[in-house]
Amino acid sequence: MNSKGTIKKVAGPLVIATGMRDANMFDVVHVSDQMLTGEIIEMHGDEASIQVYEETSGLGPGEPVVSTGVPMSVELGPGLITSIYDGIQRPLDAIMKVCGNNLKRGIHVDSLDREKKWTFVPTAEIGEEVSGGDVLGTVQETEVVEQKIMVPPDVKGKVKELKSGEFTVTETIAVIETEKGDREVQLMQRWPVRKSRPYTEKLRPDKPLITGQRVVDAFFPIAKGGTAAVPGPFGSGKTVIQHQLAKWAEADIVVYIGCGERGNEMTDVLNEFPELVDPKTGESLMRRTVLIANTSDMPVAAREASVYTGITIAEYFRDMGYSVALMADSTSRWAEALREMSGRLEEMPGEEGYPAYLASRLAQFYERAGKVVCLGSEGRVGALSAIGAVSPPGGDISEPVSQATLRIVKVFWGLDANLAHARHFPAINWLNSYSLYADRLNVWFAENVNKEFPNHRARALKLLQEEDELNEIVQLVGVDGLSKEDQLKLEVCKMIREDYLHQNAFHEVDTFTSTNKQFKLLDLILRYYDEGLRGLHEHADFKAITSLPLREDIGRFKYLEEDVVDGEYAALVGKLEASIEELIKKAGELND
Repeated sequence: MNSKGTIKKVAGPLVIATGMRDANMFDVVHVSDQMLTGEIIEMHGDEASIQVYEETSGLGPGEPVVSTGVPMSVELGPGLITSIYDGIQRPLDAIMKVCGNNLKRGIHVDSLDREKKWTFVPTAEIGEEVSGGDVLGTVQETEVVEQKIMVPPDVKGKVKELKSGEFTVTETIAVIETEKGDREVQLMQRWPVRKSRPYTEKLRPDKPLITGQRVVDAFFPIAKGGTAAVPGPFGSGKTVIQHQLAKWAEADIVVYIGCGERGNEMTDVLNEFPELVDPKTGESLMRRTVLIANTSDMPVAAREASVYTGITIAEYFRDMGYSVALMADSTSRWAEALREMSGRLEEMPGEEGYPAYLASRLAQFYERAGKVVCLGSEGRVGALSAIGAVSPPGGDISEPVSQATLRIVKVFWGLDANLAHARHFPAINWLNSYSLYADRLNVWFAENVNKEFPNHRARALKLLQEEDELNEIVQLVGVDGLSKEDQLKLEVCKMIREDYLHQNAFHEVDTFTSTNKQFKLLDLILRYYDEGLRGLHEHADFKAITSLPLREDIGRFKYLEEDVVDGEYAALVGKLEASIEELIKKAGELND
């Protein structure tokens, strides 16, 4: 039932309307004659507080407010991939055709194109018993993505009619006979954004999401279906990391949410992504990407919605059995939108003015990630990994958004402005980052890469820890005050930092490193350390050990093409042992 009321008060994006007794929480409403889109976020008797997703200047008391009677929902179906939406799933390219470059208020454009016809290939049979999540057929959406057309989650019954051929998203493709009568199914379904999509069972994440970034995969891995936070101050490379992960992460679908980002950053994404070639398919990266662009100058309330819109679209693809990576850039700006709305509602503020429910809202968002057994009889497994960037003011991660995020997520990639200024990218600080999945994923790395991988990881991190302690001593007494073993340790740590952790995103080979190559490069550095220690114990010359030409070969290893890695690795191992043997022999001759 449509409830009709009138505006009582306007306070920025918040509108209070009276006469809304019949409306429900979270209903979408149309405000004033301009038909501005809003959502009810609070009810007091017959007064409704509405957050309006568009500019409210010029509205005044007495203007009409009409409830649609449905909650804020997204349209899910063919046509999502390659689309660019705003925070409430309005297609920006379609709006541009209607009203030019400047977004007009009150404009309503269908999220999915109603004219375009899609070829539907049925896979179910007539007379088959189906329930929510079962696949009725497929639509080849792009060269890369095949969309599975599923039975809506709340439908169960027998397939009575099933068509094949070309259809628009609103045409009926199947009729299912249910207990409550016949139910027509279209290519498109709607889903409320604040409600997570159902699944059969949640699984333990036990496989890594391979990203090709050495510092991530080898040191602080994220699991498929895991959650990660990337906090860092201005200029530390959050967006660069997000882009790298979007390009290279082992995901079938990428959903990128630019939430309250600067307009120019969003423009970069919109310009770059269509031009980037997807390494797995050779097509444009955009062919498996959905972009949600909500820039900082767009109305603040739509920022809050954009995160939910993005994760609902991601869940839809997860339900098809795909691995989906969701990038939210940045959740701090989303929290700022919560803070502004909370202030307008005159709620009691929590820490730093954020609402008291900040932590629970963040948790609701990240909890929707995970590896799940999807609905449906075939038991498909889908994974949704959520990676959120956090922009703490002044890089101080003790502030509420960073702290609330860290309590929920299991991977912390702490970005460091000093590393970024030193041109060390990705600028992930190896001393304060962590991954709580590492122990669980060690099993996978040991089985699928090399059984020594977990040990190498632990050793390298321990060495970097010790380097930090040694540097404090060096500042007091200088390098020469250290023992030769400790000096060698510093040299090896320098190799780990510069040759291993530093990665050039713009180099065609170095931008992505396979797990095999990651292990072999780390193995070479640690072998050099072990052999160097052996040499020192046998009285070989320290300078000769540290100035071996072989060190440069190890440094250049990361620029090798994948097909020559194994051969070059074996050659370098042999060369290393021979070189140290020779130095030991020389030392022996001198002592004689």
